[in-house]
Amino acid sequence: MTDPTPAPTPSALVRADGRSVDDLREVTIERGWSTQAEGSALISFGNTRVLCTASFTNGVPRWMSGKGKGWVTAEYAMLPRATNSRMDREAVKGKIGGRTHEISRLIGRSLRAVVDMKALGENTIVIDCDVLQADGGTRTAAITGAYVAMVDAIEWARGRKFIGQKAQPLIDSVAAVSVGIIDQTPMLDLAYTEDVRAETDMNVVVTGRGLFVEVQGAAEGAPFDRSELNALLDLALVGTGELTALQTAALA
Repeated sequence: MTDPTPAPTPSALVRADGRSVDDLREVTIERGWSTQAEGSALISFGNTRVLCTASFTNGVPRWMSGKGKGWVTAEYAMLPRATNSRMDREAVKGKIGGRTHEISRLIGRSLRAVVDMKALGENTIVIDCDVLQADGGTRTAAITGAYVAMVDAIEWARGRKFIGQKAQPLIDSVAAVSVGIIDQTPMLDLAYTEDVRAETDMNVVVTGRGLFVEVQGAAEGAPFDRSELNALLDLALVGTGELTALQTAALA
């Protein structure tokens, strides 16, 4: 006699933290966390927490002066005890690591993708993303929180007439999320314990309109096929859609 119980669908599978494969971790965005910065947000993806601050400067780097365009850039760092064991500060080592450079550039590219530099005028926004606690997905949390901080910095500048009242520097929003394949199952928003055993690991940056800014993915074990890639991208669009809604609510 055959077992009449059907096999569980992927969305019905339960992960170690109780989520289904298409669930985000609990995400919170605490806007205006820093009283000194022109814009700031403390963002949490589960146990991953990143403080994003946006600093506004009236003026641009010398190499951009006179072009009538602004500039947005970012720096990323992890506190020494953001992880299970203490790391030396890169400033003490005297050298910024390759991973830090890579993530800083990713955050900067992601934010610039949704900013009209001419509308920003000859002004500079520097985003600092400092990881207070890491449990996977720090770069995607940083991008998602950095957007909220940047919005507030732009409005701060508008209120002080560094940016025209009718200027529209923001052409869209941007958010990011991790996806991966674990035990042959595509999953959304990987915590560290999942990330380290993922067969495929991917970070996806998406605008509020659902357009891709960047897709970073690699097979850590077996190569993935086109159908698995499509499944991962579909999951990422679901996740970033939810993150966009959370950003909108935080900025309301």
